[in-house]
Amino acid sequence: MSTTDYTLLNRQLEALLDTRDWLTNSAQTCAFIQQTLEALNWVGFYLQREPQLLCLGPFQGKPACHPIPFSKGVCGAAAREQATQRVDDVHAVADHIACDADSRSELVVPIVHDGFVWGVLDIDSPQHARFSQEDQAGIEALVATFARQTDLPRFV
Repeated sequence: MSTTDYTLLNRQLEALLDTRDWLTNSAQTCAFIQQTLEALNWVGFYLQREPQLLCLGPFQGKPACHPIPFSKGVCGAAAREQATQRVDDVHAVADHIACDADSRSELVVPIVHDGFVWGVLDIDSPQHARFSQEDQAGIEALVATFARQTDLPRFV
């Protein structure tokens, strides 16, 4: 797989996010990532709209699972631990929530605003071990750009 220029992607995302609106920016971010990165089958936001529960937000891909408690799955772990989860083989995760049977690997980046988990960005791939350490750092930088350029409302 070719190396992705995340510095360039970050500049492009900064230019794309020309509003502070969370809904517009989250939809644009999902579409941008889906269109610019290879070998993805789902990109989307889950938002903490109820305590300890992630609710489906804007996404690109097949219909998705909703809701996801903080206590379950890779998305729940990212929210609960406030740490990025990079999983090479989702089938090796005991409590993985399989929304799309084609998914093999997953990267979930939490979005923490003022010490509060606003939500997570969830990215799935049909390829085993799709996400490298470089991908993780690059996508974390994209999420940081999204958060910096967006007014993130507190839902709960």
